[in-house]
Amino acid sequence: MSNITLTSKQRAFLRSKANGLDPIFHVGKSSLTPEMTEGIAEALEKRELIKVGILKNCFDDPKELASIIAERTGSVVVCVMGKKITLFKQKKKDSAFVLPKAKVKE
Repeated sequence: MSNITLTSKQRAFLRSKANGLDPIFHVGKSSLTPEMTEGIAEALEKRELIKVGILKNCFDDPKELASIIAERTGSVVVCVMGKKITLFKQKKKDSAFVLPKAKVKE
């Protein structure tokens, strides 16, 4: 499971960055295969922020698929809009994304 939790401000920031992205993976009637999960994990390592599309012939719930993918890849679900899932996994070094700071509660 991912050890990062996003604030609403961070989610909004990442959603805005993902706005112009097209899905690079499409989940179809065979649902989520181990090969696809591995490919998504590799893409997250390189790109940090990706979209996954759910095709019409996939009968799985997009929100359930999003949480399964996030758990298996160590990423976090930014949002699920209709049949598109946006995922984020920040690199430990040289990240292209500087997230807005979360406010510390006193």
